[in-house]
Amino acid sequence: MGSIKLNSIPYSTEPEAVIAALQSDGESGLSSSEVEKRLKEYGTNTIEEKKNKSLRLIFLDQLKSPIVWLLVFAAGLSFYFGEWVDGIAILAVILINALIGFYMEFQARRSMNTLKKLSAVPAKVLRNKKLEEINAEGIVPGDVVYIEAGDMIPADGRIFNASQMQIDESALTGESVPVEKQIEKLETDTTPTERNNTLYKGTYATKGNGYMVVTETGMDTELGKIAQMVQTAEQAATPLEKKLEDFSKKLIWITIALVIVIFIIGLLNGQKLLEMLQTSIALAVAAIPEGLPIVATMALAQGMMKMAKYNVIVKKLSAVETLGGTNVICTDKTGTLTQNKIEVNTIITPADNAEALEIINRIAVLCNTAELQNNNGAVKEIGDPLEIGLLKFALKNNFNIQDYRIQFPKIKEEPFSSETRIMATLHQSEKELTSYAKGATEELLMRCNRILEAEGIIELNDDKKELWMRKAEDLANSGLKVIAGAYNPTSSDNEMAVNLVFVGLFGMIDPPREEVFDAIEECKTAGINVIMITGDHPATAKNIALELGIASKDNFKAMVGKEMTDYEHLTVPEKSNWLDTKVFARVSPKQKLDLVAVLQERKNIVGMTGDGVNDAPALKKADIGIAMGLRGTQVSQEVADMVLKDDSFSSIVIAIRQGRVIFENIRKFVIFLLSCNLSELLVIASASVFSLHFQLLPIQILFINLITDVLPALALGVTEGSPDIMQKPPRSIDEPIIDRKRWITIFFYSIVIGAGSIGAVFFSHYTVHKTETWNPELCNNILFFTLIFSQLLHVLNMSSSSSFFKSEVLRSKYVWGAIALSITILISMYMIEPMRKVLSLYEMSIYDWLISIGAGIVSLIIIQIGKKLNIAQQ
Repeated sequence: MGSIKLNSIPYSTEPEAVIAALQSDGESGLSSSEVEKRLKEYGTNTIEEKKNKSLRLIFLDQLKSPIVWLLVFAAGLSFYFGEWVDGIAILAVILINALIGFYMEFQARRSMNTLKKLSAVPAKVLRNKKLEEINAEGIVPGDVVYIEAGDMIPADGRIFNASQMQIDESALTGESVPVEKQIEKLETDTTPTERNNTLYKGTYATKGNGYMVVTETGMDTELGKIAQMVQTAEQAATPLEKKLEDFSKKLIWITIALVIVIFIIGLLNGQKLLEMLQTSIALAVAAIPEGLPIVATMALAQGMMKMAKYNVIVKKLSAVETLGGTNVICTDKTGTLTQNKIEVNTIITPADNAEALEIINRIAVLCNTAELQNNNGAVKEIGDPLEIGLLKFALKNNFNIQDYRIQFPKIKEEPFSSETRIMATLHQSEKELTSYAKGATEELLMRCNRILEAEGIIELNDDKKELWMRKAEDLANSGLKVIAGAYNPTSSDNEMAVNLVFVGLFGMIDPPREEVFDAIEECKTAGINVIMITGDHPATAKNIALELGIASKDNFKAMVGKEMTDYEHLTVPEKSNWLDTKVFARVSPKQKLDLVAVLQERKNIVGMTGDGVNDAPALKKADIGIAMGLRGTQVSQEVADMVLKDDSFSSIVIAIRQGRVIFENIRKFVIFLLSCNLSELLVIASASVFSLHFQLLPIQILFINLITDVLPALALGVTEGSPDIMQKPPRSIDEPIIDRKRWITIFFYSIVIGAGSIGAVFFSHYTVHKTETWNPELCNNILFFTLIFSQLLHVLNMSSSSSFFKSEVLRSKYVWGAIALSITILISMYMIEPMRKVLSLYEMSIYDWLISIGAGIVSLIIIQIGKKLNIAQQ
């Protein structure tokens, strides 16, 4: 990290001198070889984060659980009473549990680190005389960076070229009002907050554009200095993690109460104190799912990585859970529902002659900040798609873009904004200054007082303005995006966008994305309301909405921004009217914010798309802020919860589906875990209460917990989700993981498994062996193996699908792999003599094996019948 040692202070030095001192060039930037050299010398442009926990600490954290200390206590008692095998076995279980927890947390951290690499911040730098877009980490001192409205400032630097540049520095100063920037040098005692010729890393441009030369990177920036003084805050738990934590705490108290009851009953029935103590502690470990938060984090992180494969970068774990409950998507049109490949389809000019064609091409090329770079035959497009479409239009007319820009150099610029909805540039034209402007027809016509017709420039009266507004309407009604063009051949430095000469209209087409048609239909079946919000003409918006099926001709309802009352003065009927509207056109960022507020008032979970600086408030307020990755500004990407790398609406639907799948999988995991563990509790309690001739040993309980809870449960966390998951209505964000109906389901599952396991012992005793005396060792083994087989097969009951044979669980290779591996471990334990002794296992007849396996299959069938009869609800 670093900065070049300068002889003078950048902000109190002329910009040319700063550039020279940094051995850079304001026209061509640095060379590739110089960049490599400086990267080695000064390091990458990154802010150092708090160090991750060491692997040793991750492992030790797995031993902090009170349950683990209870197990250690039980092992100590075993050693004290000479039960060496039990003591060693319990310590082995502690170690295995710790290794499993360590692996899961390590994998979750790896997933999150990979995700961070995917969400890098881009920056536009001038290198080798070309404007390139790179990862901001690659910026070095001396780099020339181009900044425009919406860009995050990637490093600290001195401005040497600026056009109406305003910067939001609230991230550093707390001052919400944007700062006006200029290039003149300042006094040496100027404080950082008053240095209006300096840009700081982490702030962002709200208006205008310009160039800066980088003076400091990484930890030497003002942001880096703050980072050195402030400890990184611990990441807050996600809502899902909080739900799981609260759920686990309640379960712990319930389990402890049950274990105490079982312990007392066992003592009253003559069981040994040490044996009942070990059994009680083992039961507590089996019943309490202390690994749930880690498993949830891992499932969420893996889900985020899976979404990344579908061009969706989810920045926050909590957003994955919220996605599953989203029931309203407010989506932009351009580039999200459409292909964002805008081409000029039609031009209409009052004067259909060579002069008009010349001027309208000048407007397309000069009133434009986009670039078309030819790199060995491959054209790289940099800039707004609409402006790129205008440049391509000029190229088709054989107009040389670079020659035009050299011939008519830009002197000044008034950037496009959502308030003015026009853009204007001022150019040196021979001995005069000429301004060129483009923008929304109704806005640009208000600034025009003349029109270019065949006979020359004449006055533009109200009738002619009305005529051209109708022509624009006609183009828009045919589905075209309409942009008006104008110029002033004798402009002044202070009046760029006034007294203009109207030249004509560009009719531009941006066809819908093919995949969006199916995505909209999927939203309808999933109970998700899609609302189009666009700054485009209402007629253009209507055309796309009808074509995509967002609205139908029978119930079509559109609203224009000027018809929308401020939120503070909205009446109840007006709010209801908004809620019934499918298309909002010509809306301002404030109106977007108001719409989100109205939707959230009715308890909707709102996803909002955006790409501009002014979309940031609405993105932040929405439950899920969705920024565009291709055309989105860095500011919108920074405040959003997720970023679409391909800007496609269908990616939003994929993300919602994945959010639903993740929540469903975690719920499956919890139901499976609880029903298995509760079945063990019921078996132990029944054996103690009814003084049965058989009982599970503590080490066996721990082994069952390991073999059935870990692999099958983790496999459930990565299943694909039920085929009909997008045919169900969105769940409420307040919905608990386990509601009343699912608690009933859990008890039903556990009773079937527990009763089936005890029943297998009685069946074996009375039908196969037919002896008057009980064989406690054999009974114990049948109970042990039946519980394992029943719980392994029970994972197949976890489907949400109505059809067992078409269920996502039955088709999951991970589930079958987990079952196969668990059975392999079980057989290995049975075949290896020392391990068999540790688990107190004995040889069983083929009939006893068939009884154990058969009882597991019977419990599976009974549960499936119960699901068909709606006794159980997944």
